[in-house]
Amino acid sequence: MTNTVYQTDQISTQQLPQEKIRRLVWKLCIATWLLMAVGSATRVMNAGLACPDWPLCYGQLVPTAQMNLQVFLEWFHRFDAGLIGLGTTYLVGLSWWHRQHLPGWMPWASTLALFMVVFQGILGGLTVTELLRFDIVTAHLGTALLFFSTLMAIAFTLMPYQATGNAGYLPWMSLAAAIGVYLQSLLGGLVASQWALHQCFGASQLCAVMNSHILGVVPPTLITLGVVTLARRTSALNPMIRRLAYSAGLCVIAQILLGVATFKLHLQVEPLTIAHQGMGAILLGILVALTVLGCRDRQLSPQENRRFLGM
Repeated sequence: MTNTVYQTDQISTQQLPQEKIRRLVWKLCIATWLLMAVGSATRVMNAGLACPDWPLCYGQLVPTAQMNLQVFLEWFHRFDAGLIGLGTTYLVGLSWWHRQHLPGWMPWASTLALFMVVFQGILGGLTVTELLRFDIVTAHLGTALLFFSTLMAIAFTLMPYQATGNAGYLPWMSLAAAIGVYLQSLLGGLVASQWALHQCFGASQLCAVMNSHILGVVPPTLITLGVVTLARRTSALNPMIRRLAYSAGLCVIAQILLGVATFKLHLQVEPLTIAHQGMGAILLGILVALTVLGCRDRQLSPQENRRFLGM
């Protein structure tokens, strides 16, 4: 009896920092998605240079005298990025401090996330100093998506999960779909940062960028629908994986509809453009989650899952 109580207390001691870190990671995920949405709003409303200096805005932490909608968007984008930087630094500190009660990979994963934040901050400064150069703007978006994907992977790896061993090829298909969505997002960033939709004439280079983005929707869409079909036909699949697969299918349909509406309206309805990028990030996050849970389901038994999580 005493030994059982001791083991229960030991498991609780191990789970406490893990749960704390998982909650922090989820908050960072939400803040990062909001950051990308505000960044999209900043771009489509021509507010990228509303603050002419960096890292301050008009030489102030809060430019109250110059504040308007465009300045607010750019200032809030930087403010949210600063909070994410502080939160990620805290995550690294917690991960290394409680490393004895966490999976061995967790401190290194959090450190990688912090390096991404630092690199993202450098790119953010360059977008201003280089006057919104399209390649830097696209790299800025790409790094944000990688950071968001890393946080999602950490969150779903730390999540309690009952493996069934029936995922099959699902994680590989969802990984392929995630890569396709990520590349498609980068093409979308190129289209937006170069205003390719407005400047596509004849066989120009910008038309190639625009057409690549349009045609590029086909592979990730087909693979995502394949993920949905496979999840539907797989018996005894963990309900969480099945729900994620169905959510990915709904997101890809919504994303296509938003993309068509954005194209037809020539980026003139800002909320549509913002929703298009935001939905793309959500779809990417769901596919990353599917990949992580599918790998855990495919490779680990319930006992191995507990050992993997340090429980």
